[in-house]
Amino acid sequence: MALEIGAILDGKVTGLTKFGAFVDVGDGKSGMVHISEVASTYVNEITDFLEVGQEVKVKVLTIDENGKIGLSIKQAQENSAPEAKPKKRERSAPNVWQGQKPKADPENMSFEDMMNKWKSSSEEKMADLKRSTDTKHSGYGKRSGARR
Repeated sequence: MALEIGAILDGKVTGLTKFGAFVDVGDGKSGMVHISEVASTYVNEITDFLEVGQEVKVKVLTIDENGKIGLSIKQAQENSAPEAKPKKRERSAPNVWQGQKPKADPENMSFEDMMNKWKSSSEEKMADLKRSTDTKHSGYGKRSGARR
């Protein structure tokens, strides 16, 4: 496959640094995968995910005028077969603000639905907070005007 932006290629890790990995993509060309483009999870140590000589699939992100090639392993995996998602951890206690576990699955909600739910929840929290602070301060100043 030709070396162009967006192409997914097979490569071999040739070197590792603190900030990324160098990958040989064939035809005597190599590029760099920044540490943020190694995996979809946080990468503290690149050696936890890659080793020299490892075969990887990479997506070409950039090719600058000097011939430097920016690659991504994470985006190449997103375009190929989807990985199994980790299991969600069930909450052990009910949601304090809503009094129960959320009923709607956030993965199946549209962005607008999630924003409306957040707005409603936020307004309820602000009303609770205002009610709480109003009752604490309600005794101040009511009788002081009559005693002057």
